[in-house]
Amino acid sequence: MTSQVERIIGFYRSPLGKIARALLREEVLRFAGSVKGQRVLGLGFATPYMRFTLDTAERVIAAMPARQGASAWPREGPSHTVLCDPLELPLTDAAVDLIIAVHAFEHVGDSEELMRELWRVSAPNARLIVIVPKRRGTWSSFDNTPFGDGHPFSKGQLERLLRDHSFVIEQWKDALYLPPSQRSLVLKSARFFERFGRLFGPTFAGVHCVLARKELFPAVTRRKRAERFVRVPALAPQHAVPLRHDGHRD
Repeated sequence: MTSQVERIIGFYRSPLGKIARALLREEVLRFAGSVKGQRVLGLGFATPYMRFTLDTAERVIAAMPARQGASAWPREGPSHTVLCDPLELPLTDAAVDLIIAVHAFEHVGDSEELMRELWRVSAPNARLIVIVPKRRGTWSSFDNTPFGDGHPFSKGQLERLLRDHSFVIEQWKDALYLPPSQRSLVLKSARFFERFGRLFGPTFAGVHCVLARKELFPAVTRRKRAERFVRVPALAPQHAVPLRHDGHRD
């Protein structure tokens, strides 16, 4: 495993990480609903929020970026993890019904190209759940959690990104109002921070949680990638040299 994926795993094993996972998993479960018979794709490091899909979904894949690194998931049974380039997913067109993207969008250099790829692999009316750090949120301002890494998004940026690539937003929820601190007093008051923070609007929220649905008309055409050439060394042809009966050249 690379240091980046080890850091994410270490965060989710910490007291703050366990609370953050519990709070965000509630939103993922509410957005996802029933996944019986569906094909589910987790993108980035979404496995802490995907265990509910293992028993009922038809197929579950956890795609982790090569730059981030991967870890086998789940611990029991065959691994569902695939190490790949998120801009070139190893899937056919219209292959999945639900995408759960966590620790994904903020780490991709070309988010528009990522959206084109997600539109390609999504089946008609497929759903996309996105969790990204909020640009002016507290969690994106500190680097002691994975939500402080990468490029955070404002609400307007995320709305435009989804809309411009043929995904219609159906639900929006901001979360993680508690400060990103490992102090016991903060951790014990996590539910209080969530309820109290919502009274003042999304100002103190740390992440955006969005549910969007794929529209049926075509998305923006993907950019044509430049062809890559492999230089082959020039080999000068040589004439065959006949051998004598004793094995020596003439």
